[in-house]
Amino acid sequence: MASLRSPASRSLARTRARLVASALLGAVLALAGCATHGGSSTDVTDATPGVALADATVVSDARAYEGPSTALLTAPGLHPVAEDPQPRLPVTVTDAQGTEVTVTDVSRIIALDIYGTNARTVAELGLLGNLVGRDTSTAFPEAIDLPNVTPGGHELNAEAILALEPTVVVADTTQGPWDVILQLREAGIPVVITSSERSLDTAADDIRFLADALGVPEEGERLAERTETAIDSITEQIATVADEATGGDPLRMAFLYVRGGTGIYYLFGDGSGAGSLITALGGVDIATEVGLTGMKPVTDEGLIAMQPDVLLVMTKGLESAGGVDGLLNAVPAIAQTPAGEHRRIVDMDDATILSFGPTSADVLEALAVAIYAPGPGA
Repeated sequence: MASLRSPASRSLARTRARLVASALLGAVLALAGCATHGGSSTDVTDATPGVALADATVVSDARAYEGPSTALLTAPGLHPVAEDPQPRLPVTVTDAQGTEVTVTDVSRIIALDIYGTNARTVAELGLLGNLVGRDTSTAFPEAIDLPNVTPGGHELNAEAILALEPTVVVADTTQGPWDVILQLREAGIPVVITSSERSLDTAADDIRFLADALGVPEEGERLAERTETAIDSITEQIATVADEATGGDPLRMAFLYVRGGTGIYYLFGDGSGAGSLITALGGVDIATEVGLTGMKPVTDEGLIAMQPDVLLVMTKGLESAGGVDGLLNAVPAIAQTPAGEHRRIVDMDDATILSFGPTSADVLEALAVAIYAPGPGA
């Protein structure tokens, strides 16, 4: 039977469906964020610099290597493409939810999302001085002293945001409640919603969109091109290193989300962005290989059948499980895989590993060092 709903009703239903899907994603990632920062406003992402891939010593056999490793960015600070750019305003954009938004003033920006990517992008565009607030995940050193508008973890606080008198708010759907966004719009504040579906393939376009919305398209193009070039360059380097360390037989990898305090263990599959990361690392994304989409609870049978060589996890998530030993006790099936047998658990800062923004190439480099050259300092 043909649908009796109007086009407007169907459009609203699709929008609600996207919101529900994004909310589910946000719920999982918010747990990750809580594990990362615990509501603290003093954490700084990757304060200790890592080792560059070109300076690292690649292992002769990545499969035989024993022990966990931590991925650290080599240069966690900002590298803006411009100083004091002059935005061309007003500008009208159609955001990721199909809402037309007109931005007339970017002098007071609040940029929000579960990984701090929007704020990082704003700062890398040269607009750090325009940021007047941050969320818990925005933890790069240059922004850490800004007022935190998600002091309870990752829930948006309308009063805290309104008190900062923003002229524009940039957000996605990984944080809520959604009523806060509606309240901001009702107060006359332009709110631009960016895409929550991120991966290495979308990083440059996400940068361009945000730059367009803030009236700095030229700076956006420079940052997008820099990001694309850096991703391509490090991916080529990683391909050579991966081949050297594996003899041309790619490692089987999976991204495991760990929340030990609540006993939650998820595998991230197709559509989560983790697959693009693993592929760029020269590995086989085994979750996607078996048809897993989104985020799914770990099953012993499934994990044993996948036989991962390496598991990627978030640092604080791993800590919440009691480290590698605690993880192996909590999920005994891991011990029946090469990753468990060799304790090949690679962790990275929770707010960094899936950020997919201007630091994408740096994230890849740090993970590649931790996987293929996990020596001292890696």
